[in-house]
Amino acid sequence: MADKPRILINGKDMFWSLVPLLALCALVAIASGNCSVGVQKDPSDSKVPAFDVVTALQADARELPFPIRRPPTPDGWRPNSGTSDAIEGHRVSTVGWLSSGGAYVQLSQSDAPEDLLVPYLGGSDFDDVVGTGTRQSGGRQWVTYETSEGKKFWITDMGNVRIAVLSRGPDADLDTIASSVVAQPPLRS
Repeated sequence: MADKPRILINGKDMFWSLVPLLALCALVAIASGNCSVGVQKDPSDSKVPAFDVVTALQADARELPFPIRRPPTPDGWRPNSGTSDAIEGHRVSTVGWLSSGGAYVQLSQSDAPEDLLVPYLGGSDFDDVVGTGTRQSGGRQWVTYETSEGKKFWITDMGNVRIAVLSRGPDADLDTIASSVVAQPPLRS
């Protein structure tokens, strides 16, 4: 059979040329395990790799000039992120978890004063950050903030370090980490 003249090739021919290629790509992605569909709300079903909070906070305790505390990971929670950052000459150690309810909960520890920590935590929503009062957790007083987008964070001053917890989830998740972290002794550097 002779090839079709170039003038008679159209979009339908292109479509039928791509179908086997797309099917092959889908087969390779599924077989490699790099493709998944999260149909359940359980964070443990996630393909996101777990993050080693213990090692990260121990490294920050050795490197940063202020005391770092490590709360135990609550049952059903999954550590998923961590970073070390700087704010105008001050350092910030941050780790995060997915709670058993699926909300992201962040713990930040810094030698930065509260007036620098609030815009850092508020991020792009900083213009909408509103102080919402104070609350008690873990025997400490926390100053509470919220953005118009529903991001909530609490900050407590422990002398040479400010500790902040942040989430868009329920206050109970914030309280879990807040009360746990202040009960911990600083890690040895």
